[in-house]
Amino acid sequence: MFKPEEMVKIEVITLNRYKDSLLTYLHENGVIEIRELSVDVAQKDSPNEYHRKAASYSITISRLVDFLKAYKKQTGGGIREFIFPSERAKKKYRYEGVEKLIKDVEAFLATVEPEIKAVEGKITSTQTEIERIKNDIAILELLSALNLDVSYLKSTGMLEIIVGTVDRNKFRPLVEEVEKATDGRAVVVSKEFKDKVLAVFAFLKRDYEKANPILAKYSLERLEVPAGEGTPKELIAVYEEKLRAKEQELESAKRDAEMLAEKYYDDVVFYQELMENERDKSTVLPMLARTNMTFALVGWLPRADVPRVLEGIKRVTENKAYINVREPSTEELDEIPIKLRNPGWARPFEMLTEMYGVPKYDEIDPTPIITFTYSFFFGFMLTDFMYGLIIAIIAALLVKGHRKFNDGTYKFSYTLLISSFFTMIMGAIFGSYFGNALDLAGFTVPRVWDTFQDALVVLQLALAIGIAHLFLGYTLGFVVKFKNGDRKGALFDQLSWMLIILGIVTFVLGSNSPAGAMAAKGLFGVGLVLFAIGEIVNNGGLAVLLIISDFFGFVGSWLSYARLMALALATAGIAMVINILVQMVWGVSIGPVPIGIVIGLILFAGGQLFSVAINALGAFVHSLRLQYVEFFGTFYSGEGKPFEPFRAKREVSELEFEA
Repeated sequence: MFKPEEMVKIEVITLNRYKDSLLTYLHENGVIEIRELSVDVAQKDSPNEYHRKAASYSITISRLVDFLKAYKKQTGGGIREFIFPSERAKKKYRYEGVEKLIKDVEAFLATVEPEIKAVEGKITSTQTEIERIKNDIAILELLSALNLDVSYLKSTGMLEIIVGTVDRNKFRPLVEEVEKATDGRAVVVSKEFKDKVLAVFAFLKRDYEKANPILAKYSLERLEVPAGEGTPKELIAVYEEKLRAKEQELESAKRDAEMLAEKYYDDVVFYQELMENERDKSTVLPMLARTNMTFALVGWLPRADVPRVLEGIKRVTENKAYINVREPSTEELDEIPIKLRNPGWARPFEMLTEMYGVPKYDEIDPTPIITFTYSFFFGFMLTDFMYGLIIAIIAALLVKGHRKFNDGTYKFSYTLLISSFFTMIMGAIFGSYFGNALDLAGFTVPRVWDTFQDALVVLQLALAIGIAHLFLGYTLGFVVKFKNGDRKGALFDQLSWMLIILGIVTFVLGSNSPAGAMAAKGLFGVGLVLFAIGEIVNNGGLAVLLIISDFFGFVGSWLSYARLMALALATAGIAMVINILVQMVWGVSIGPVPIGIVIGLILFAGGQLFSVAINALGAFVHSLRLQYVEFFGTFYSGEGKPFEPFRAKREVSELEFEA
């Protein structure tokens, strides 16, 4: 706790014949982050033909998955499935090497792919044909205004027939230019539609080259006249019959696709996962170094996993491996991957830390601290017992349903669950139960403070909490810098602000005592001197400006905690407005029907749920801001590199591998 997992560096050299087995073992266990090995006496490794095939087959199978997924019958779903999702069944595969896996995939694709591709091709071609028929029908509906036999609209050996639409304001100049270019050897039949004109141009073949540029000049949109004989209305009936036949073909093909999805979807997803993991496994090959007989890898792993990993490597390589595990050097501190280590009650809050950035290896992990401070700030801002209870019920259900997955939903719900307890506590302190609903109902509600009547007290509480929070941050920064040998930074950047804060607190608490006032001035003065010296040492000529800027920056950070009061007031205010509106409509009735009660209940339930959602969102965002901007700004960089182990992703497959 407070420190990341202790990491060590591991170096392995072994024979090439163990490469696939060793990488598979490491991939399935997921405890080492492999780094690129830079050497001069060996060459970089590279994927072989089977790894390249794995990447190719991964793409092929993904396309099959996308097609079958569109026709797979969905089961479950809804709110219940979201809250209590079921685990996907895993199918086992006995791994005997990448070559054997590729052969199994090829055999599977040889059976499945032709069937799926045939149905997919049938659906695609039928859909294309349906769209073409619909387009032909649309053209025929447009041509029906002319009431001409469609066969007359086709070009002949001597005549060129052009059918199209043109803007109304361009039609007359177009006709004039065509007639002029063809010396009057052109026939035009037209029909006006709003801002467009449907026109049929007929002229001799020899005049086409003269007329065609003019048609293009006036942006004539040509229409492809559908094949057939008879009037457009007669042909529409024929094409509609064709359309019905094609739609029946499409439905039949879709039923075939549904059958294939039922038959093959799970297997296709299974082999997709196998190929994607094999592809991902091959991505580390360029990080390895190799000779004709051996290969070498280097990486980082948690110290606690070293015994298990060493035993596994020795077992896979039959003890034919050189293994060196060593402590990180001072020069390697910035490149050590960071894996957070916290007790179970704080672990889900690592999500909030990681959103900002993980600590460096020699920094403090703030997760246990923000587990409390974030939750408390959230509760202070929301400050309503019933709001906290609603959030607690929803969060508890999600935590229970997603615990086995340890996914983002579980972690987020867990943070809300802890925060809801603080919300209920603060709600009880301020006597807020759906705002002032109980007060309006005539109940006597016990409370320590009233949000509105004691607003000044709430502001004072917020600022006191803020100064304590900032002092904690500067203290942590002092400890980290002092421990890491940065004495100057600890003195000027951290201790100076600690003394300034102590001076402010001493002045507030002991302002009525001459000794207290004297101590406050002394602490504040020493802190201010250290701060000024630090600015001069760090910034030289710009020190005067930066002293003013940074000091008022600190004041701004402190005053930022007033948002605790502001959001508490906002929550109470919105709830109060809803309650007043309900009170206004409660007594309304139409004759003997007390419709106001029904409207009031709907308004109360909907309004309070809206208030829960909007105020909880505000509390979430602003609580994070107080951690990320004000608190982390005092001591935390978040510039560490997250631990990204070489790990397989298994959702539907389980590898049986003899290590």
